[in-house]
Amino acid sequence: MNLKDYKHIIWDWNGTLLDDANYCVGCMNQLLAERQMPLLNIQKYQDIFTFPVEDYYIKLGFDFEKESFDIVGHAFMDLYFAHLSTCQLHTDALKALSFFQKNNRQQFILSAMEHQSLISMLKKMNLETYFNGVYGIDNHLAAGKIERAKQMLEENHLDIQQTLLIGDTLHDQEVAEALGCQVILIAHGHQSNKRLMENAAEVLEDLSALIKC
Repeated sequence: MNLKDYKHIIWDWNGTLLDDANYCVGCMNQLLAERQMPLLNIQKYQDIFTFPVEDYYIKLGFDFEKESFDIVGHAFMDLYFAHLSTCQLHTDALKALSFFQKNNRQQFILSAMEHQSLISMLKKMNLETYFNGVYGIDNHLAAGKIERAKQMLEENHLDIQQTLLIGDTLHDQEVAEALGCQVILIAHGHQSNKRLMENAAEVLEDLSALIKC
């Protein structure tokens, strides 16, 4: 894939630019420990994390007849946002953003993070100037990313043939397929390299490999 073919770059946030997978494991382990359920490690997390996230919770052993997804999902998000400021960008994230900016590419964020929380985090990290648009979702349960993607495409009049989505999960590939654009998955986030390689067309190890394309 030649990056020169693309004028519009759509970035996923969590796991792609933001290095928060291990942090998510820690937050979930607090939730699991409170319920005396088996704990996670990063390998198991990357092997089972999926969208919709309800399916991930079921794989962990949650029974939604005993405790609703709404309750446990919001409990996790409370833990997640409590110390989110401790998370940093992935190595070479700034280098990749600067690479596209210097080459006059439009850059957007499309995230399953709640929109205002995402905006706030980008401001705190002084990243707003890299992006032509930021699109989070309207809830804290990671639902509605495809719909937001279509809205972003329409509002910004993007040429789909010149649009590239960069993410870290198979759901990002599903979003790209729904839009009809190309996708690259980076295997340093929320799903394992093995899962991505078995199911995705283009997988790179990290962001340094991306800017060499």
